[in-house]
Amino acid sequence: MSDADIRLHDANHAEVSGELTFSTAPALLERSASLTSASGTLIVDLQGVTRADSAGLALLVEWLRLARAAGHEIQYVELPEQLSRLIRVSGLEKVFALE
Repeated sequence: MSDADIRLHDANHAEVSGELTFSTAPALLERSASLTSASGTLIVDLQGVTRADSAGLALLVEWLRLARAAGHEIQYVELPEQLSRLIRVSGLEKVFALE
């Protein structure tokens, strides 16, 4: 299993690093309560993501859903090109506010 990590820098800024894949997504979801409990908009920096697959994309969508259900927003920044392509191929540009 590859490593992936979530670091909450403060109440409104987090960083995700490593691989967002089928093998890491379930554990990341379990450890992600801090991402969906921030007040206001949480900025999630994805610059450190080295690889992503459809399970990683589903994880990002689930974080959005959980945050919105709690009355908060998540904004993803510094998306790696591979993840941006996966979002576009999946037709999720509007969900992720990609231009």
